[in-house]
Amino acid sequence: MASSLTIEGISAGYGAVRVLEDVSITVGAGETVALLGTNGNGKSTLMKCVMGLVRPMAGSITAEIDGVRHELVGRATEAIVDLGIAFVPEGRRLFPKLTVTENLMLGAFRPAARKVIARNLDFCLETFPRLRERSSQLAGSMSGGEQQMLALGRALMSAPRILLIDEPSVGLAPVLVRRTIDKIKELKDGFQLTVLMAEQNFTQAIRIADRGYVIVHGQIAFEGGSAEELNNNELIRKFYLGM
Repeated sequence: MASSLTIEGISAGYGAVRVLEDVSITVGAGETVALLGTNGNGKSTLMKCVMGLVRPMAGSITAEIDGVRHELVGRATEAIVDLGIAFVPEGRRLFPKLTVTENLMLGAFRPAARKVIARNLDFCLETFPRLRERSSQLAGSMSGGEQQMLALGRALMSAPRILLIDEPSVGLAPVLVRRTIDKIKELKDGFQLTVLMAEQNFTQAIRIADRGYVIVHGQIAFEGGSAEELNNNELIRKFYLGM
């Protein structure tokens, strides 16, 4: 059964600084939803709220997995991961002094993932042949594009049902951005994932998104029901396309 994510009325911040205000979004089963916004508008904070890294001041976050609803607010991060929710953070956050293979294997620590390590490892290495070539190389010595492949692969080793990806294009050359976005779609289809992707590269994000939201100053400013609606929105033309 497919999985979905519902975020309702989330307000959150750091100390006295309020970053998110009454944010509500949904990611339906099997969808790829883009959360669009320039730097500093709250995309990463929302992702961290879902993963239990930031505790919201108000609101609820519910994941439905195999027909069972789970409230995520108040759960520890490891418990959220154990439900089948994986996170690829901005900046990759790899273990630079461990090899490619060691980084991948660390992604498979949850019990459900241990049962399918061989299958998931084969899938990751087939999807990212460069990782097979660099299996014994230290992660910190790899290029930015290779590190992004490894970060995606490590998340998939946890056998997720819902995948959160924060700014996959950051630090990559334009040609690598396109390849990375294409790989996200390939992985989503291959693993039948539900994907929430935070991204500021509008043009690339809507190539694979079913629909999306625009976040401005910590609030949802626009919800597009399709890539076409996003592309034709005046707010997006102003902030992303310079029109």
